[in-house]
Amino acid sequence: MGVDMSNNPPPTSHTKDFFASPALSLSLAGIFRHAEAAAAAEAANMEVEEGDEGSGGRREDTVEISSENSGPVRSRSDDDFEGEGEGEHDDDDDGDGDGDKNKKKKRKKYHRHTAEQIREMEALFKESPHPDEKQRQQLSKQLGLAPRQVKFWFQNRRTQIKAIQERHENSLLKTEMERIRDENKAMREAINKACCPNCGTATTSREASMTTEEQQLRIENAKLKAEVEKLRAAIGNAKPKRSSIEVSRDSGVVFVDLPRLVQSFLDVNQWKEMFPCLISKAATVDIICNGEGANRNGAVQLMFAELQMLTPMVPTREVYFVRYCKQLNAEQWAIVDVSIDKVEDNIDASLVKCRKRPSGCIIEDKSNGHCKVTWVEHLECQKSMVHTTYRTIVNNGLAFGARHWMATLQLQCERIVFFMATNVPMKDSTGVGTLAGRKSILKLAQRMTWSFCRAIGASSFNTWTKVTSKTGEDIRVSSRKNLNDPGEPLGVILCAVSSVWLPVSPHVLFDYLRDEARRHEWDIMSSGGPVQSIASLAKGKDRGNAVSIQTMKSKENSTWILQDSCTNAYESMVVYAPVDITGMQSVTTGCDSGNTAILPSGFSILPDGIESRPLVITSRQEERSTEGGSLFTMAFQILTNTSPTAKLTMECVESVNTLISCTLKNIKTSLQCEDG
Repeated sequence: MGVDMSNNPPPTSHTKDFFASPALSLSLAGIFRHAEAAAAAEAANMEVEEGDEGSGGRREDTVEISSENSGPVRSRSDDDFEGEGEGEHDDDDDGDGDGDKNKKKKRKKYHRHTAEQIREMEALFKESPHPDEKQRQQLSKQLGLAPRQVKFWFQNRRTQIKAIQERHENSLLKTEMERIRDENKAMREAINKACCPNCGTATTSREASMTTEEQQLRIENAKLKAEVEKLRAAIGNAKPKRSSIEVSRDSGVVFVDLPRLVQSFLDVNQWKEMFPCLISKAATVDIICNGEGANRNGAVQLMFAELQMLTPMVPTREVYFVRYCKQLNAEQWAIVDVSIDKVEDNIDASLVKCRKRPSGCIIEDKSNGHCKVTWVEHLECQKSMVHTTYRTIVNNGLAFGARHWMATLQLQCERIVFFMATNVPMKDSTGVGTLAGRKSILKLAQRMTWSFCRAIGASSFNTWTKVTSKTGEDIRVSSRKNLNDPGEPLGVILCAVSSVWLPVSPHVLFDYLRDEARRHEWDIMSSGGPVQSIASLAKGKDRGNAVSIQTMKSKENSTWILQDSCTNAYESMVVYAPVDITGMQSVTTGCDSGNTAILPSGFSILPDGIESRPLVITSRQEERSTEGGSLFTMAFQILTNTSPTAKLTMECVESVNTLISCTLKNIKTSLQCEDG
């Protein structure tokens, strides 16, 4: 890696590994501004043929352009137009040809798409110009069209866009060729007028100058041809870039003192630990100003962050920004983040796909260890391909918005308070006799959850391979080798993740998964046996924010499970891992847990971004019309081999495939949402 994301801020020179400056940069902003408007108007008035199977599109003009086949493809076979050819005739021809002349072609039925149909198809086209069969079927049902009508509409739309691109490419090439001619003409004139600067006589004879001219022109033309080819390749690969603007605001009270909270924004490692589910990487690239005094008032620093969601199905967002921390008065601080065009000489700002417009928070001291935080997020991001399951929550700004940051901050501040507290009621802290033991367990659980968040995101830490589960869901699989980290088992580690939508409200799903009395319903490790909690530690005001140690007994042996559950207004998680009984007993007495090897698995639960859906399972009947479903991600990590030099086998992939399929089936069966 070019930048160390886990320890102290790296030197400035390391940042050049994140991006490489391109040899040729071409901006196509605004290319299709007018041309797409005309194409959209043409698509709105497009007449679509209705055949026997409800297919659409004109036979003569419909072609499909794809990366696999750059040539035109007939959108309908000749069989679909049987009886429409001009060469049809009767076998019993009487010679006069009257029968053929009197025959008329079958009249084709046409209809116009409605404005709503075009609007919906345009919306999908912007996200996916080449929808798969499942997307076309879903859209056809939604719009009341036949699947082939949807198919041919997309083919025609792609043809229009291709024509626009070709026209623009021709225009650019024409301009480039005119420039080449002008330069060649200027070179010829310069060579013909070449003379000695001292005596003013011609430096070469006419024949020699012609030879030199030809040589220089050949060299220059070769360079220009190479440049034109690069330009042609860039135009062919370039697509219109669209940036979305996300603006959100939220406020709340956090239980932490003002100096400690400000310090968490000044120290990049503390900032990253404060938001483990949102930040996968972070680094201080440069300290522009250290600030004044012990509180570093006025500090300015250039920072890098990689933002993620807890699923590999949503791309990460990399952002460079300047952070300015300023004390407004005795009770207020402002933390302002903003991206700038000129970051550093070795960082090409044009390659950064996400930028912070002025964002940040105002922190106000409310005494008694409380602070009021007003958070603003203002992002400009290039649109990227997002899986349909998460498209709503990403497009409406919830995924990376102020509400997510604020809810995470409140949860982490509560965790810090409960970690430092010495007067936690016994009903909220059972099974652990000492304060040192309590802190040691909470610290281990925090490290376990942070490791889980780092393992399941779309960060460049992980390289995901897509496979299909036995029940049809998509599974992302990645592997890594642990050579010397004592916090995880040594060897080859396999991580498998699957994200689905469930017709169950988030809080019902969360309560079900964290309940040890119902663990045997979904956990294959329990083999259907009873699970008993032997320790439970609160780490927040909500009962769902707790750490527990559970034991599963079987005929052969018993297994201890460390489980960390947390919930806030935005998301919930249940993270767990089997632990060594002897080592865990040592941790409960207060021993350091830093070298305790742990490999977490677990679940992430998000609201689906839609406030109400029919037939969503809730805990109270009156909530049925107000709550949406859940975006459910489950992840399993398995040690496949204790030798770091071993290779991942297909048997291991098949095993984790079966584990995910069976677990998801058990959850759906228990919650009675198999048909969801």
